[in-house]
Amino acid sequence: MPKYILKRILILIPTIIGVSFVVFSLLYLSPGDAALASAGPNAPKETVEILRNKMGLNDPFLIQYGRFLKNLIFHFDLGTSYQSKTPVIEKILRVFPNTLKLAGVSLIFAIISGIILGIIAGINKNNIIDSIISFAGMIGLAMPIFWSGLLLIIIFSSKLKLLPASGFSSWRHMILPVLALGLQTSSSIMRMTRSSMIEVLDKDYIRTARAKGLKKSRIIFIHALKNAMIPIITTIGLQAGGLLGGSILTETVFSISGIGRLMVDSVKTRDYPVILGGVMFIALVYSIISIIVDILYGFLNPQIKME
Repeated sequence: MPKYILKRILILIPTIIGVSFVVFSLLYLSPGDAALASAGPNAPKETVEILRNKMGLNDPFLIQYGRFLKNLIFHFDLGTSYQSKTPVIEKILRVFPNTLKLAGVSLIFAIISGIILGIIAGINKNNIIDSIISFAGMIGLAMPIFWSGLLLIIIFSSKLKLLPASGFSSWRHMILPVLALGLQTSSSIMRMTRSSMIEVLDKDYIRTARAKGLKKSRIIFIHALKNAMIPIITTIGLQAGGLLGGSILTETVFSISGIGRLMVDSVKTRDYPVILGGVMFIALVYSIISIIVDILYGFLNPQIKME
């Protein structure tokens, strides 16, 4: 088991380097002039050129990338914002709590609703209850986050006047963003829980438990759900990382000050260090979540324990 954990942690290094290379390359090849955006559209060419040299934009690609990678690995320095002239990591950490709260509450909502609905659908296989829940799950998976967010705003904010359409300062402000972000994740967890429960409930030891006269609730929650949790936890881990990416759209739709909105605003001003830093920060958090899930999977799976 220790070797398994160490192996998963070591995989983090090439993953982060690979992500940094791809994102840095895309930003390097993207159209537009960051120096011109920083100096202003009416700035003299001489001023823009001086600024380009100062920002290191005239250096070859490998030198620019090597400088960024060196600062990232040895100093965890994501660079300095072209616009605000402040360290990127400070800008990210300032808004990260809102992104973390949005993703965390959305994940809790998705886990609770997804597992409960999945259990209900699994124990009522192929009847009307299962059909309704499965159909709702397909709709939840099919709806893009930005579309479901706008739909929730139209219904509950514009039409019914029940909930605020923007902000994140109170529990009432959190309801619509959490629903919009957690809906797809809840649907994925529900489908996996349903499939896993149906498979487990057909095992011989479940039939034996029923023959012994054990309560239905004990059979479902103690015997069946415990053994069905391995694929469910894997799904939760993958979806938890995906929530960080989905927060970009959610924060934009609901005007929430988080990493997602920070990156979108930075795209408009061509503040490439903030964009790159935001992507790298999300990739790092996603990778850490994946490692935690792999470790939990190892504790639940006896085969990995033996390795």
